Amino acid sequence: MPLLSTKFNTLAKPLPYVARFSARRPIHIILSVLLVSTFSYVAIIQYYFNDFSFRSMSQFGDGVDKYFNIPSEDLNLLQSCSHYISNNDKWNRDWTPISSDETLNQLSESSTTSLTHYYLHQLKFVNGESNIPILNNTLYQVNNTRYILSPSAQFESNVIKSHDFDWRLQTNYQDNSIKQKKSLYELANNFINLVSTNFENTDSLNFLIILMAYFTMGYTLFNLYNDMKSTGSKFWLSFATLINSTCAFFIALFVSQYLFQKQVSILTLLQGIPFIVIILGFRHQIKFASLVLFKSNLNSNNLSSYEKNTALNNLNQHHQEDDDIVYEAMLEYGGRLVQDTLLCLVALLGCSIYTHNLKTLSNFCLLSSLIVFFEFLLTITFFSAILSLKLEINSIYKSTIIKQTLEEDGMTPQVADIVSHTTNTDTNSKVHNFFKSETTIIVGKISLIILFIVVNLINFVPQSISLFYDLMNYNLDMNANITNSEMDSFLPTLLNQNKNLLPKGTIIISILPTKYFAKTTLFNNFNDYILDTLHYLSKVIRDRFVSKVVFTALIISASINIYLLNAAKIHTNYTVAEFIKRKNSNSLFKTPSSSSSSTSESDKTDIEEEHIDSSETASNRNDKSISKSKAKKNKRKKNKNKNVIEPSTSPLEVAKPKSLPELETIMKEGATATLSDDEVTELVTSNKLPLYALEAKLKDTTRAVAIRRQALSILSDSPVLATDRLPYLHYDYDRVFGACCENVIGYMPLPVGIIGPLVIDGVAYHIPMATTEGCLVASAMRGCKAINAGGGAITVLTKDGMTRGPCVRFPTLTRSGACKIWLDSEEGQAKAKKAFNSTSRFARLQHIQTALAGDLLFIRFRTTTGDAMGMNMISKGVEFVLKQMREEFGWEDMEVVSVSGNYCTDKKPAAINWIEGRGKSVVAEATIPAETVQKVLKSDVKALVELNVAKNLVGSAMAGSVGGFNAHAANLLTAVYLALGQDPAQNVESSNCITLMKEVDGDLRISVSMPCIEVGTIGGGTVLDPQGAMLDLLGVRGPHPTNPGDNARKLAKIVACAVLAGELSLCSALAAGHLVQSHMTHNRGGGKPAKAADPTPLSIKGNIEAPADLQRLKEGSQICIKS
Repeated sequence: MPLLSTKFNTLAKPLPYVARFSARRPIHIILSVLLVSTFSYVAIIQYYFNDFSFRSMSQFGDGVDKYFNIPSEDLNLLQSCSHYISNNDKWNRDWTPISSDETLNQLSESSTTSLTHYYLHQLKFVNGESNIPILNNTLYQVNNTRYILSPSAQFESNVIKSHDFDWRLQTNYQDNSIKQKKSLYELANNFINLVSTNFENTDSLNFLIILMAYFTMGYTLFNLYNDMKSTGSKFWLSFATLINSTCAFFIALFVSQYLFQKQVSILTLLQGIPFIVIILGFRHQIKFASLVLFKSNLNSNNLSSYEKNTALNNLNQHHQEDDDIVYEAMLEYGGRLVQDTLLCLVALLGCSIYTHNLKTLSNFCLLSSLIVFFEFLLTITFFSAILSLKLEINSIYKSTIIKQTLEEDGMTPQVADIVSHTTNTDTNSKVHNFFKSETTIIVGKISLIILFIVVNLINFVPQSISLFYDLMNYNLDMNANITNSEMDSFLPTLLNQNKNLLPKGTIIISILPTKYFAKTTLFNNFNDYILDTLHYLSKVIRDRFVSKVVFTALIISASINIYLLNAAKIHTNYTVAEFIKRKNSNSLFKTPSSSSSSTSESDKTDIEEEHIDSSETASNRNDKSISKSKAKKNKRKKNKNKNVIEPSTSPLEVAKPKSLPELETIMKEGATATLSDDEVTELVTSNKLPLYALEAKLKDTTRAVAIRRQALSILSDSPVLATDRLPYLHYDYDRVFGACCENVIGYMPLPVGIIGPLVIDGVAYHIPMATTEGCLVASAMRGCKAINAGGGAITVLTKDGMTRGPCVRFPTLTRSGACKIWLDSEEGQAKAKKAFNSTSRFARLQHIQTALAGDLLFIRFRTTTGDAMGMNMISKGVEFVLKQMREEFGWEDMEVVSVSGNYCTDKKPAAINWIEGRGKSVVAEATIPAETVQKVLKSDVKALVELNVAKNLVGSAMAGSVGGFNAHAANLLTAVYLALGQDPAQNVESSNCITLMKEVDGDLRISVSMPCIEVGTIGGGTVLDPQGAMLDLLGVRGPHPTNPGDNARKLAKIVACAVLAGELSLCSALAAGHLVQSHMTHNRGGGKPAKAADPTPLSIKGNIEAPADLQRLKEGSQICIKS
């Protein structure tokens, strides 16, 4: 429901602060909520299933404390016995049945009266008519049942030995087992009878409504799973949402039952819960989670366009903490949450008040309102804490994936650490792969669910392992036992026959439930072992001292987890700080007055001078730069001796300049960083220190760039590098060194324009373009406007696979041919695929294509590479496959000529790329209304179609073009590549494109097919912060959190659509210019018939009549055309 009033936003102002508080302390909040929910759960279970609670009366009232002299075990056991009493000393006693309460009263007063208490044990030997052991104190026996009189409630042993084998008691919890089994049996029967009776009294329409409600509830739960899956969480967020609602349900039920004294029966809950689930629908949790994950640049599938735009407008481009993301999401969504909650509360409370005469309905409406209220509270606290943990886990996981991908793509671990903001830890790969396995994760999730069910089963029925068997025995043997009515006549006879065993005075006989003995088996031993263990653990935990120890351990464990979580939350910032600390730290010889300080002072002066120069005219700026360079050079000379370490008798004594041999000695000792800039420059210009080794020697990339510039200005006798015309300051060279460039002397600023929004597959994108070509961005912008007018572009990705084509040679053509046949076979493909896939987590071999030229065999590997462009990743896998072919697969005579045999083909025009594809193969299409073609593009549909055939198809074919059937695809693609950190040299094959246009119902349908778009969202130039920021603008930076490769595929579609916009705009300008020329030629001579042949095409004759059309075409032809 949309927001009805902005006043709800005012009411929701405290919610973001509460959500942020919860997000900052997730473990505290989660434990607190679960603890409260657990207490509520226990109270509710005792309320509805009081038969299962031991000595439950003592918790809520008086009644059993007066039986303090009776052991707790005997007290619970007596509740399940039948009792008889005899108060006379006659020869034949009279036995009267009494209740359990009367028995307890008699026993509690036994200290003041003469009372003897006996237990009558009923022992039944299952499946045994013979070999039944002889037992002492046997009063009576019939078939396989024995009646034993004993003063103790506990039988002498759980195992009875006979001549041939042992008889074992079937359950060690005999004191309570039968009552609990009987209670469960009766509970199930009563529940079935209750439900059947109610449904028999319910008309078919009501029954159908309830049935449909359950089906709808199931559909709602299924939608919850699907919606949360689209946010990027396959299981945990949907599970956390259910936990959130379940906790709200138990807390609300506890408050309703115990605080408001409004009882709701189980049957009412079963009938009403589906309707509550349907009304709530988990929509708030889904929207809140989607907004939080969208703000963290993960996903946005469940957000409306308004919510996306609002989130984008408020999105902070810098790094945000998890609690800030949750805060901003609640700030935007809190108003709707408050509105919907208040409306539900008003409706449900109003229904409860209105139906106060209908107690059941009124109580249920009150319970429903409490559920809505507590779900609202838990959403802004418990669920916010869950989302905070989710963000932190995603951040750590993403950093790990980025680091692994960068290292697989060939980057050094140091650069991978910087980019991923994570330290390089040595983790056992087998353990790592085990815990990252999808199968392991699924098994773990299923195990958690099964464990949860088993724990609850054990909680309700401690003897759950033998429950079914014993229930069957209880059912089948119920009629075989002596009933109470028969016992009333049978017991006096039995006891009077054994009167010599009974003392004088008052006697109470308690008849215990039947104990079942069976022949000992292996299963019995295993069953008893488990039950003994569980029973022992249960007794230990119930101990007063042990329970306190366990609770204390829980508190300590929670505190440790909170501490570890806080340590994980500062993981990224700490790592960055540590890296900066390592970067700025020099060797042990460095003095406080280091070159970095002088460099910082120089930089500061440079900034001030640049600020002053900004007001100067262009004509004076060059002179100023020359004077600045001289001033900086003099300042370096002035400070060149500041970093010299020499013993000095006076702190004011100036260090003497070092000779070249001395400088060389210091360099060999590893103390190059302690030298001044001029001294290092002297080493470079004297060929003692290579230019490429400056970063490694100085441990400071920015200083290395400055010294390299200074040295090159001397070596090349070119003072331009001593000026600021090529900037070098304020750039993160740590990401460049070992990843993007060597011998760095600065960076080349390029103007970056933006086109869009361009709607692609229903999502609007602003696409950056780095170019120095005027009118290119403006032209593409016009194309975006026209495409959006027709509803946007649609794309299809037909293939995704990067290639590498090594060349190998065999001694004979026969061997080369045999290897080709083997690689083309299923066996060869399978072995090569297994070997290749073992080299990477992301690269997966799809297909091998071979070609033979003499004894040279060319093998084209096509593989997926995740979100990386992946050339280095593939090369590593290809080298391993070739190695395995020589060492393991029987091709030891194979010679590798080149890992890249130009059969890939990389950075070169090739028909195989155009036909087979390389990288991402994308087709993008858009339909442009005829009115838009006229008003926006200032052209004509038929003219565009004809121009495309003549220029892009026929003209390119006449030129013998391969993949060049377009107007200027390379223009757009290269500009986007430069802005997004892609390899600009790959525009050779990536710009392979065929542009098609046709008229459909008077509108223009245009498409571009690009089979070789080679892009990546991680690795290469994407590690640089400016390029990474532009990828963030598109929402595709780094690896996709759940589906590796999705970000790169999305980027390929964006590139294709940018080309589509550029093609449309340029062709429109060309067509408009052509039409103007045709019109001028056709009307030359004041309208007289032309003697020469009419150059105007038949398809457009007579289309230009009005002056308005002529003016429109002139405007279109004035668009800059750069083909």
